[in-house]
Amino acid sequence: MVFTGLFAILAVVLFAPFLIKKVEEELEIFLFVMGTVAVSITSQWSVPLIEEALIEPVKITLAVFAAGFLFRALQKPIAANVNKISDAVGLKLFAFLLIVILGLLSSIITAIIAALVLVEIISYLTLDRKNEVMLVILACFSIGLGAALTPIGEPLSTIAVTKLKSDPYHAGFFFLFDHLRHFIIPGVLAFGILGAVLMPFKRSRKEGLSDRKQEDLRGISLRAGKVYLFVMALIFLGKGFKPIIDEYISKMPYQGLYWLNTLSAVVDNATLAAAEIDPGMSLLQIKSALMALLIAGGMLIPGNIPNIISAGKLKIKSSEWARIGVPLGLLMMVIYFFFL
Repeated sequence: MVFTGLFAILAVVLFAPFLIKKVEEELEIFLFVMGTVAVSITSQWSVPLIEEALIEPVKITLAVFAAGFLFRALQKPIAANVNKISDAVGLKLFAFLLIVILGLLSSIITAIIAALVLVEIISYLTLDRKNEVMLVILACFSIGLGAALTPIGEPLSTIAVTKLKSDPYHAGFFFLFDHLRHFIIPGVLAFGILGAVLMPFKRSRKEGLSDRKQEDLRGISLRAGKVYLFVMALIFLGKGFKPIIDEYISKMPYQGLYWLNTLSAVVDNATLAAAEIDPGMSLLQIKSALMALLIAGGMLIPGNIPNIISAGKLKIKSSEWARIGVPLGLLMMVIYFFFL
């Protein structure tokens, strides 16, 4: 009965955000409820679990809050100079630098702030819609990869380090950087090169995508609060799904785990990381699972936080994203599979 209940919860977690708009809009609350239900039916409530759920999200929440004020201060300089800089260095080099710098910085400023900076830059960059959508998707792939280099970059990396901090890995701040940088940094550079190749030589002088709302204290605080609840929810989900992990996923060969995680295209990759990553897995299993989650997460809008933020603020349609994101993501999945 416990396994039946857990698989039912897993199915709801996987598909409800994709099928029900209200769930997608209130994803943090939905995942928190599902996490508490999963822990409850497996009778795993404990004081250490509650302490972990209350304390662990604090670091990334504070990082998001602080970075929000930094971003607010940079909004006007970005607006005033984005087109001047793109003209000075050339659009192709500008695209390369934008994709690579945001991808690498996202591990420090968080994927959320990197996505907000991307939205601000795109809002004032005068390109036609097709090229702006292409640039946003490539940058979001890069941000999604780069943010995983540190545990403050995104919820997936926070959850992974949290779940691997015990024996045998004793994961610390640089655990993901040490083990994934050989995959992530070349990937970020590859997306930057692709952006440089695909971008035109000159701006079109046309208005493309746009979102020019000024950040305020309420918006910054609300976003930080949602991140706190989101990470807490994923800790509960990870604990609740532990019986499934122990019985099925931890025994799966790395090849099967890799391709299973194409599900990350339709489900936030941190949710899947919470369900899958476990200290009982081999390092190759962990690398395969995480890289598949990071790559597939860029394929469709629900796959990771930068996609959701960028598409929502810039009004990019799901079909627009899928036309570029799905074939690009599948190609990268094949390439990384052979490297792994």
